[in-house]
Amino acid sequence: MTASFSNLSLAEPLARAVAEMGYESMTPIQAQAIPVVLTGKDVMGAAQTGTGKTAAFSLPLLQRLLKHENTSTSPARHPVRALVLLPTRELADQVAQQIKLYAKYTQMRSAVVFGGMDMKPQTLELKRGVEILVATPGRLLDHIEAKNAVLNQVEYVVLDEADRMLDIGFLPDLQRILSFLPKQRTTLLFSATFSPEIKRLAGSYLQDPITIEVARPNQTASTVEQRFYAAQDDDKRRVVKAVLNQRGIKQAFVFVNSKLGCGRLARSLEREGLKTAALHGDKSQDERLKALEAFKQGEVDLLVCTDVAARGLDIKDVPAVFNFDVPFNAEDYVHRIGRTGRAGASGLAVTLVSPSDMRLVSDIEKLIKTKLEVENYPLDDDRPRGNVNEGQREERRDNRREERRPERGFERRGDADESRDRRSSFRPAQASRDPFFEKPYEAPSAEQASAASWEASPKSVATRPGLSANIKPKRKVAALFKSGE
Repeated sequence: MTASFSNLSLAEPLARAVAEMGYESMTPIQAQAIPVVLTGKDVMGAAQTGTGKTAAFSLPLLQRLLKHENTSTSPARHPVRALVLLPTRELADQVAQQIKLYAKYTQMRSAVVFGGMDMKPQTLELKRGVEILVATPGRLLDHIEAKNAVLNQVEYVVLDEADRMLDIGFLPDLQRILSFLPKQRTTLLFSATFSPEIKRLAGSYLQDPITIEVARPNQTASTVEQRFYAAQDDDKRRVVKAVLNQRGIKQAFVFVNSKLGCGRLARSLEREGLKTAALHGDKSQDERLKALEAFKQGEVDLLVCTDVAARGLDIKDVPAVFNFDVPFNAEDYVHRIGRTGRAGASGLAVTLVSPSDMRLVSDIEKLIKTKLEVENYPLDDDRPRGNVNEGQREERRDNRREERRPERGFERRGDADESRDRRSSFRPAQASRDPFFEKPYEAPSAEQASAASWEASPKSVATRPGLSANIKPKRKVAALFKSGE
């Protein structure tokens, strides 16, 4: 029987906010985690992406912190009592927005701090006092060192997407942050996988945790239809467009493996008439947030992104995900396709496989323990994909060269493919054809050999009596000082 939020006996302000957001039945992770967190015990939770983990830890934390609720304007009455750490800026911003909605009818204050933004507004908000602080590790350490954030009264700490934080090297930062917290606290750790590193982290910082697993680790959502299509690199864009048209898909994520490939693909799809935005680590934080907001509002059809958007982003009703590049890390495949089929909705995940990607597909099969079939997608023409005539190959080569042309009068650096093209197309300038240099060698006559060039015109050298004709006279220059004669 499905558990209901009405059975949780939440405080009236929280129950009103939950009802206003349309929450009725709890997901499995919520049904198991919320009662445990309400008792104040440590939790080590694993659940597939898109199952409502944010509500699973936010609602019980707010319920237990309501005892500290007050209307005082003094910052001292609003110390940080709950700390939520996340690996990416977008995920931190999303979780902070959710917590604000849950605490809408309470006096609890919350704030979010992450990099890529000016620290001054964040500092002002922290100085006014907040009970719930959502942060990425790097920026939080900046505020700790600047004495903007004091964590000696933290009662709850949440490590969300802990496996991702370890993957991108945040373990030293996590250890430093946890050293500032009181020893007596409740720690909640949520991870998509329970790797040996995660278990060591839990053993170091959690006290007798309750383990909650609502699905087999690395299991993909059953509501997502997974398709693998064989496609050469030159045909991948055509397959994406064909699937969009055939299925009538209006919006989708398109994942690639590199920042450079992300920008190029977004420009190519934009030229083909699709409203496209790019999202990768080299974009400024303002650009990243604007791209996400435009996608949420339906102003963008395709969000072309790297794995910076693969974790935790909750955008409802996204019907499809395209893996334009097969991910290098098999676990990233699980997170990528988790952007669709969320909260029980159906979704489509299409992965485009080139001949060199078969080993990566095999890694995905081992991870999700499912046999995957790579199909051929029927394109409109009868031309075998990957076999083009010379005219078409030349046209595509010209198109790629046009894409690689530097913009705004300067040359982009760091592009290995572009460098190879420049080297292969380089031709040395032809030497000037001077008849003198093409004549065969002729030995000088005896008369020419006997007379040196400087002796040919002795009249051109002004000489003084008693000096050799080979010595040039000194030039007369204006003296700065008169000699003492």
